[in-house]
Order: sequence, then structure tokens, then C-alpha cells
Amino acid sequence: MNLPQRKHRSLAQGVVEQISGTIRQGTLKPGDKLPTESSLMSQHGVSRTVVREAISHLQAAGLVQTRHGIGTFVIERAQPNLGLEAENILTLRDVLSILELRIGIETETAGLAASRRSEDQVDELAAALAEMQQAMAEGRSAVEADKRFHLLIAQGTGNRYFVEMLERLGNAIIPRARLNTPVLEQSVRAEDKPADFLERVSREHDDIFRAIERRDPEAARAAMRTHLSNSRERLLQAQRRLESKLN
Repeated sequence: MNLPQRKHRSLAQGVVEQISGTIRQGTLKPGDKLPTESSLMSQHGVSRTVVREAISHLQAAGLVQTRHGIGTFVIERAQPNLGLEAENILTLRDVLSILELRIGIETETAGLAASRRSEDQVDELAAALAEMQQAMAEGRSAVEADKRFHLLIAQGTGNRYFVEMLERLGNAIIPRARLNTPVLEQSVRAEDKPADFLERVSREHDDIFRAIERRDPEAARAAMRTHLSNSRERLLQAQRRLESKLN
């Protein structure tokens, strides 16, 4: 990784957050045209490269569309009620069902990302993985870094619908983010010492990253399926332990 690239990514993310914020707030509405590249450069104090990277991220998120020779426009985002919003995922059984859905979807995102990812996206994945592993080592929550890791893989496909699906799920894509009671957490980790549990989760993510890094689609699919299937199995075992205590 080199520092200029990381600086560009950080600046671009700031531009993305500013523009996406104005879209969410309704200041920029569907059909509105974004300021020109030159205007955005002046407004945010960044280079043309940073502006173009930010626009690329907004396109991948399905927020804007660029019409060559005309400009970049905010687009309408469909909001079908599929029941996938995080607030609808309340029980352990709900989380298990979402994991089954994710096994189908994210196995393919990993394979596509391994084929299509850019070098910058590999750097971003590496940074998210390092942050996740550091948080785990220090006993802090790694949920945000974990969620970003999976979203970055979806972005690596170049297919905005994968990104939108995971964004709609929010923290529900990270099972332990939904296990918000001591009883459930204790049940999930009952078979492992905390350090062993975290080491296993860290190793699973590392296997996914390594396969994407070396552009190995089949290994990436296998690593993602293994990770999500293991998550599902850990939750199934937790569910059985809880049910046995109640019977």
C-alpha cells in the first residue's frame, strides 16, 4: 500500500459522505445534476482524481448516474419493502434465515470480486481486515470494520445491486451485532474460549481476503461459503443450547 493512494481514498470518502448526505436529506433530489468536477474540486478542496473516485463510489452505491457529455445526475432509488431492513430482523431465527440468504448471495460476490476487484479495492479490504483484527485483539467491537469488509467485497463486483442488498441489511449482516443480549452471546461462544472464537472468525476473513487478493474466484467462493456456513452453524448450536435449557 502507498500513502498517496490511502490519502486519496480518505479524501474521496469525505466527498462521498458530503454528497450522499445532501441526497439523503433531500437537498439534492432525483433528477438534479451534481456540480461540475471543477466546482466539486473547488468546493471540497480536492484534486480531480479524488472527485472522480468519489463519483465512482456514488455510482457503485446506486445514488448517481453519469451521462457522458452531459453530467452526473441523482437517480431515483427504488425502495421495495422486502422485509430485509435491520429493524425487521429481531430473533435468532431471523438471523439464521438472513445467513442462509447471505450464503447464496455473498458466495457469488466473493467470486466476482476476485475476478473484478481493483488494486485500490484490495488495499481498502486489507485496511478493513487489519482494523477488524486489531479491534478483536484489543477487545473492542469489530462490527463496523466487519460490515465494511463485506460491503467492500460487494463493491468489488462492480454490481451496485449486491451493494444495495447489503446496505439494506445494515448491521444485520454481522450476526453478533444482532446478538444483543448476554445470554445469546454466552450461548454462541459456549463451545470456545473467547480468544479461540475471535481467532477462528479472524482466520475465516483472512482466507476470504487472500483469495480475492490473488484473483482466485473459486477459492474466494469457498472461503466465503465456509465463513458464513460456520457462522450459521455457531448460531444453530446456540439456538439448540438455549432451547434445551428452556425444555
